Amino acid sequence: MNPDRAAAGEAVPEFWQRLGLPGLVDVHVHFLPPRVLAAVWAYFDRAEQHYGRAWPIRYRDTTDVERVELLRGFGVRAFPALAYPHKAGMASFLNDWTLDLADRTPDCLPSATFFPEPGAGRYVRAALDRGARIVKAHLQVGGYDPNDPLLDPVWGALAEAGTPAVVHCGNGPRRGAHTGVEPMEAVLRRFPGLVLVVAHAGLPDYLEFAALADRWPLVRLDTTMVGTAFTEETAPMPAGYRSRLADLADRVVLGTDFPNIPYGYHEQLAAVAGWAAADDRLGVPFLRSVLHDAPARLLGVG
Repeated sequence: MNPDRAAAGEAVPEFWQRLGLPGLVDVHVHFLPPRVLAAVWAYFDRAEQHYGRAWPIRYRDTTDVERVELLRGFGVRAFPALAYPHKAGMASFLNDWTLDLADRTPDCLPSATFFPEPGAGRYVRAALDRGARIVKAHLQVGGYDPNDPLLDPVWGALAEAGTPAVVHCGNGPRRGAHTGVEPMEAVLRRFPGLVLVVAHAGLPDYLEFAALADRWPLVRLDTTMVGTAFTEETAPMPAGYRSRLADLADRVVLGTDFPNIPYGYHEQLAAVAGWAAADDRLGVPFLRSVLHDAPARLLGVG
């Protein structure tokens, strides 16, 4: 193993052990079928074209088995295998793959995804029947409106089951046709029982999505990439945001985007620790909540 990576891996357990935690619970981790993962990484290879900056994948030279072992070495007690389609006809296949992975990987939580297409409600209910405990939607990559009528059976099934939906609905790293607060709030008005996890805390519109969480008590904000040196260069946390987090402390949950990150896993933990240290109302209780207690409650991890 890369020496720098090994050192970072050793630093992660030391970090959460000092907090008296049993480990970490990460709500935003990706595992994908090999051909799909290769396509995603090929996209990141062209990040300068897409985003105006390089995005080297830190954990690229690893297999699925090695990535599971890395997470276990970090002390991640539970994580999903979030997958997402970019076109119709993919979601059912992705669901079979991620659910099969969870069947043979005890700490991997069963997860599912969907796309606005005929039958979406049916295959999402089938995934829930197979034990799916979290779903992923990516409005930017999929390019769809979350209020598409074809998704009404999906949102309805998720709200009825209380299954969290991690939705990339923010305008970063680039604006999509249906990203931003308004489209997802329209969904919440029609399905108020939906447990929405805002991926990346809605960056760069942090304050707007914090206000959404204020208005809707079932909304959660995940920390994915937020506050890291990489993200601060283009989507810095605005003044006063840490104070807003203090108001929503029990609804902020750890997310990392592992393995598709251009830095070590420990950098996300360091970022959250920085927020906690910067506001007297946060501190160790906030860290314990974000890194374990709140995501464990969300996902039903004992």
